[in-house]
Amino acid sequence: MRSLLFALLIISGLVTATGYGFLVSARSGGTETPGRALYVTNCAGCHGVSLEGQPDWMKRLPSGRLPAPPHDETGHTWHHSDKQLFTIVKSGLSSIAPGYESDMPVFEGVLSDEQITEVLDYIKSTWPDRARAYQADRSKADPM
Repeated sequence: MRSLLFALLIISGLVTATGYGFLVSARSGGTETPGRALYVTNCAGCHGVSLEGQPDWMKRLPSGRLPAPPHDETGHTWHHSDKQLFTIVKSGLSSIAPGYESDMPVFEGVLSDEQITEVLDYIKSTWPDRARAYQADRSKADPM
């Protein structure tokens, strides 16, 4: 699934393959940063290239699980501290909510700690000031 999305992004000109990985085209409206490229490669297949999430993300699927939420300001990602977000990406949502079942994969062994931080920094860079300020306060109250 991820490779099909990637192929479509390359064909559409939104992503360019390089000898070192992938760069997001300026045509996509985003900044060409390692965090954005990592997001497109690892997260956009579910959370959307524009961080929009899956349709009806608050309505449970037949499996009982929720679709992937948006990571833009319309979602709830900015309600979580850096510590929680990092832990969710690295170890899965059940690591902060025991017993919770999610379709999100665990990225430990896929992304380094530095890469996870780059992805989260990219996501946070897209939020409006009030969301970034709220999330920064949450992170101060729940330090890494």
